[in-house]
Amino acid sequence: MTSLFFHNKILSLPPPAIPPHRSLPSLTSIPNPRQDYLPRCFLPNRVQTLFREINGDSNSNHETERGLDFETGTSFFRHESAIGRDLGVLAASIYKRSKGSLRVLDAMCGCGIRSLRYLVQAEADFVWANDANEDYRSTILSNLSREARISGDERRWVVTHFDANRVMTECYLQRDFFDLIDIDSFGSDSSFFRSAYDSLKIDGLLYITSTDGFSSGGHRPHNSLASYGAYIRPMPYANEIGLRMLIGGALRDAAVLGYCVSPLFSYFSYHGPVFRVMLQVNRGKLPKNRYYGFISYCTQCGNSQACSWDELGQINCPCNNREVSRSVVVSGPLWTGPLHCATFVTEMLNLAEQWGWTGAGKATDLAKLLNHMIDESDPVLPFGYIKLDEIAKRAKINSPSLRTMITSLRKEGYAVSRSHIASNAIKTNCPMTMCIQIARELQLS
Repeated sequence: MTSLFFHNKILSLPPPAIPPHRSLPSLTSIPNPRQDYLPRCFLPNRVQTLFREINGDSNSNHETERGLDFETGTSFFRHESAIGRDLGVLAASIYKRSKGSLRVLDAMCGCGIRSLRYLVQAEADFVWANDANEDYRSTILSNLSREARISGDERRWVVTHFDANRVMTECYLQRDFFDLIDIDSFGSDSSFFRSAYDSLKIDGLLYITSTDGFSSGGHRPHNSLASYGAYIRPMPYANEIGLRMLIGGALRDAAVLGYCVSPLFSYFSYHGPVFRVMLQVNRGKLPKNRYYGFISYCTQCGNSQACSWDELGQINCPCNNREVSRSVVVSGPLWTGPLHCATFVTEMLNLAEQWGWTGAGKATDLAKLLNHMIDESDPVLPFGYIKLDEIAKRAKINSPSLRTMITSLRKEGYAVSRSHIASNAIKTNCPMTMCIQIARELQLS
């Protein structure tokens, strides 16, 4: 008879006699499937609360997202994060179609809506929904119970309440690997990266998060250094720096373990703020100095440059006659390469159209976002973006319209796109001095 006991809100369970290639780690190995719904260790009053909540007698909020009904309960939930969930589901579905199978670990699942969407919309073969807060259990179970828990002899989903690192570490020890791991963490906690790499299949997907806008803005350089190994200074495109800081930290920890990561897409949203990146993980090392270095910004002329490790101590700006100047601000090391893979994002857009997630009156924001990401993927475009307000301020004119500025830059032979991060900003290989000149000419015309 399996003994269950409750200690500091952690459910400890011995592993069952299941062949190693089919086993789940001991912390979720529950011989009787019904025990996953109602552990015997709960106190009577907790059992009564569970029954009330599962039967719909709670005060849980009912929501609908992309046609799926669910409850939020007392969990932290934001409607604004729906696009981030859309992106994750689209990427997961493309992976499933490519590889033929999809096992997902939702390491910090909250109310379980992401887990439910991976199950239903991405057609995941198995989803592990974990959240350290056991008070969310009834809500998660209620939401996931909309899908059959067992298909044939295989479990389609399981719910646990443990520290995310413990879950991933035990997965690694049991050699139970996942195709996609979603870590929707809070703040700048990068402590999950290494355990995630160990429990992820080669060529698998890792969806990571940061909500630390203070560090990306250069207001907590020592915190960004501790979390991501990057010393961040204030720059006008701080929110893009946040994405590059996140990728750079993930890249650094991957290199330690002999992995190489590449971003499939990078997404910033102001609600939070939230920085989300989907990485593809493979064996190998990043070529020396490739896309992992430093970014400098000159506060005097507005010029930005990428700097390699070998150039440290020699960083300057043309506006200072190639002499070291106090007007040059340097951040890094961080990711300096493309934020998106154009081919992959195009597949996501095509799938979203196929599912009816785009079009007139149907979440046009998603279509605009994906199109902006595709445009931003132009390899000619450098890092960073330029706000038209900054151009206008330096030119001492009224701000030109975004469309007019883009058209003029293209006529001059420069590459340019909108930025998905800032609505009134452009990404371009045109130097700031030339942007100012073009803006002035537009003012006179």
